[in-house]
Amino acid sequence: MKLIVGLGNPDKQYNWTYHNVGFMAIENLADKLGANFSKTYCKASIAEIYYNGEKYILAKPLTYMNLSGESVVMLKNKYKLDDKDIFVFCDDIDLPLGKFRIRESGSAGTHNGLRNIVLHIGTNFNRIRIGIGRDERFSSLADFVLSKIPSDKLEVLDETIESAVKSTLEKLGE
Repeated sequence: MKLIVGLGNPDKQYNWTYHNVGFMAIENLADKLGANFSKTYCKASIAEIYYNGEKYILAKPLTYMNLSGESVVMLKNKYKLDDKDIFVFCDDIDLPLGKFRIRESGSAGTHNGLRNIVLHIGTNFNRIRIGIGRDERFSSLADFVLSKIPSDKLEVLDETIESAVKSTLEKLGE
């Protein structure tokens, strides 16, 4: 069994913001697998699906970004998962727009959602970081990540999410 989490903020006002790229990625994955987010438990919206003979729990924490670890640890404990069976999609300001990176462990970097997950379960989970770059026009990092994604950048971001999801599915098939 695998747990795949997309990080974001649950309120509609955060739709199409950079900080909800993790939600966008997990929704893309759910669409590809034919999964529906039809359950709510462990402080998350949940979709369950079997893929290649294995059960997958797809989750969008409802705790807001900075408390994502609360939901992840509850799901980890409920399903008795090893850290290596947890995959997390998130935005990354330190990667340029159009790039993504998959790592099996590591630090949280500047990402508060990842930092909270690390606080709750440690560093040995898989993370799929999707680059959003930086925009120096914003006075603070929070203002930038909570801003709406401009249409000219959304196309690049959609292509990056598509590639990241495809690579994640390939990794899951290993």
